[in-house]
Amino acid sequence: MPLTILLTGFGPFPGAPSNPTGPLVQQLARLRRPALADVRLVPHVFRTSYEAVDDDLPRLVSRIRPDAVLMFGLATRASCLQVETRARNALSALVLDAQGRQAAALSIAPGGPDALMFGVSAARLALAARKARSEAVISRDAGRYLCNYLSWRAIETAAQPGGPIFAAFIHVPKVGPGPHPPAPHGRRRWRMTDLLRGGEAILLAAAAETRKRSRMTKR
Repeated sequence: MPLTILLTGFGPFPGAPSNPTGPLVQQLARLRRPALADVRLVPHVFRTSYEAVDDDLPRLVSRIRPDAVLMFGLATRASCLQVETRARNALSALVLDAQGRQAAALSIAPGGPDALMFGVSAARLALAARKARSEAVISRDAGRYLCNYLSWRAIETAAQPGGPIFAAFIHVPKVGPGPHPPAPHGRRRWRMTDLLRGGEAILLAAAAETRKRSRMTKR
């Protein structure tokens, strides 16, 4: 049975005029690999705004009915790939979105739980990236901005009847042009080819996990 995976990234936002996750998901969606022969890859780049997430995510899920949602976002201070384990019930009013708007509240679901957990093995996804020679770790803090907000909404969506059976969020570091330019504090700066290598490994692992879950739900 063919699978559908929704791949999402974000556009620019204040402090990040260039966001590599948009080009990343577009390029991942063009991959042709034997392990993806039965997979339809649908890329989407969100405007980095709360309104865009609230408008686009339900529409996309309703229209394409993805089996999996694999999300990527930029963490400007990250030094490697970060596979998130949860979304926090917290937002920051100090950081504006790309539309110049603040979060409407300091929590996503007032009175709700402190966090929602991704029901996937973050360690397995991080290991897949590391096996592809792409540094990756697991993370318990998705921040208080749009990446965290999208993560929360995606976990909610996956919990609904008929929702995706797999959802995961990956934070990526900044990238630089050319062969590993110098970076501050002695950290290696990533190139787009590094992101693609790690993103492909995580995508293949996500497809395998989604395929396994799909078989289990049909038993």
